[in-house]
Amino acid sequence: MKAIVCEKVLIGHEVVENQVVIFDQHILSIESKSAFESRPIEFIEKVEVHRYSGVLVPGFIDVHIHGASGHDVMDGTGEAIQKMSESIVKMGTTAFLATTMTMAQDRIERALNTVRNHQTHQAEQLKIGQQSGAKLIGAHLEGPFINPIFKGAQNLTYIQKPTRQWLDPHMDVIKMITLAPEMDEGFAFIRSMKDTGVVLSIGHTGCDYETACEAYEAGVHHVTHCFNAMTGLHHREPGVIGAILSKPFSLDIIADGIHVHPGFIGPFIKLKGIDKTVLITDAMRAAMMPPGNYDLGGQKVIVDDKRCCLEDGTLAGSILRLDQAIRNLLKHSDLTFVEVVRMLTENPAKLLGLFHERGSIAEGKVADFVLLNDDYQVSKVYVEGILNNLEA
Repeated sequence: MKAIVCEKVLIGHEVVENQVVIFDQHILSIESKSAFESRPIEFIEKVEVHRYSGVLVPGFIDVHIHGASGHDVMDGTGEAIQKMSESIVKMGTTAFLATTMTMAQDRIERALNTVRNHQTHQAEQLKIGQQSGAKLIGAHLEGPFINPIFKGAQNLTYIQKPTRQWLDPHMDVIKMITLAPEMDEGFAFIRSMKDTGVVLSIGHTGCDYETACEAYEAGVHHVTHCFNAMTGLHHREPGVIGAILSKPFSLDIIADGIHVHPGFIGPFIKLKGIDKTVLITDAMRAAMMPPGNYDLGGQKVIVDDKRCCLEDGTLAGSILRLDQAIRNLLKHSDLTFVEVVRMLTENPAKLLGLFHERGSIAEGKVADFVLLNDDYQVSKVYVEGILNNLEA
């Protein structure tokens, strides 16, 4: 049993001072520092106590990430997933969806099998207290069911019509699918997914306003990397963005100051609603690596210190850290610290139907914590109660 004694703890939507969180793999109790110190000495002596300055927040959940530290989900190996996991925990990410690309079907299936195998590996490691890195909570299928015209950095060769035929054996690990609804004739695929629990998300799409609204009614309730690779807003042709504002879609967005203008992203989030917004990285293998030439989905990507682009200039993922997304939004918007952190924790947990176990600091939930210093830099990370080594 362990206890964190912290200057500030984010509990619900409020930062509370001088709190103690007692936990093992799950949170056992939350109490004031004075209440903890008044407990019987016999109890306190059994607890491994850690005292921290800064603010303790729930672990960050990234529902859209392709890679980091030179590794990519589409490498299709357990080593790649493990290295990603150990890398992204340094930015405060404690749980993530391994996100695939539009590539050959056998490559996608290999990646999905690797996700399943690695989830089993992590569960085994946790039993012996040796789990390290962020928790792999499933897969996000980005493509291949997309619109060729809005493919972005996806590979045109491997785009296909939506089908469940080869997905069904992998439904145990697939938690989210990005697709272009207009590519699904009669929304047959969308309707067939209604009771699976998989989040369907509009992305890489040429949807007009009417089609996007119809897709919402059919069962597509989320939007992938809002504004990017989709129809924009025009007062006579509202497009996907108009549908987002007309229907109760949730959305995810890349707050790197490149994919969406830094001066606009804050007002847009407030217009749509804090509770409907999820922050993602869409990071590729160059994240947490030096500038240079990399690849994404078999395509050459040129990376500088800010952006990732194909040779034709198309944006190709990002090198964003989730903790940097906090700093970006606090600098360029009037969103509050609590509002920003909710978009990294509570909101993605609710999107994936995991808020009963993740996304906030509350009794009974998984002990995933991030300690931020006064500059909102990550200083400590716990995943399922285990303190990770951020120096490795």
